[in-house]
Amino acid sequence: MTEIDPQRTALVLVDLMERIVALPLAPRSGDEVVRTAEELARSFRKSGGTVVVVRTERPGVAEQPPGSGLLAGFAEEGDVEVVKRAVGAFHGTDLDARLRERGVRTLVLGGIATNLGVESTARAAADHGYGLVFAEDAMSALTAEEHRASVTLDMPRLGTVTTAADLRFPA
Repeated sequence: MTEIDPQRTALVLVDLMERIVALPLAPRSGDEVVRTAEELARSFRKSGGTVVVVRTERPGVAEQPPGSGLLAGFAEEGDVEVVKRAVGAFHGTDLDARLRERGVRTLVLGGIATNLGVESTARAAADHGYGLVFAEDAMSALTAEEHRASVTLDMPRLGTVTTAADLRFPA
């Protein structure tokens, strides 16, 4: 079990956008990731924690591809929305400032793709001094092998890899 201090922890969910969730993913489908992410987000909001939703926009194009918004109904009032134009959510955004103004010191990460947007965001977060927790079942990749490499080789060097069910909030 990993105990979460909701006053100092943010849930960061990367690229839960219609066109990304619809991709053929592994080891779990986009819909499975979304269900777990929604459950985590509810737990964070209920405990007073910060929920950050990140979506990507392609730079230098006149119009974003269809399905580039966050999933309908996913973000709620009070959530922090970040638009990234790079692989990770820190480069060229105000994410660090917005987390620090809320007193956040630890991030729980999830989203798509494990080895791309999630891992890139995690590496930058570590460089910024955040503690990291990875909700392994709240993420997926284009292949099971890519997902497995991230969660077994890279992410354990950056923080704690666990499941959504093993995250605990104080009563």
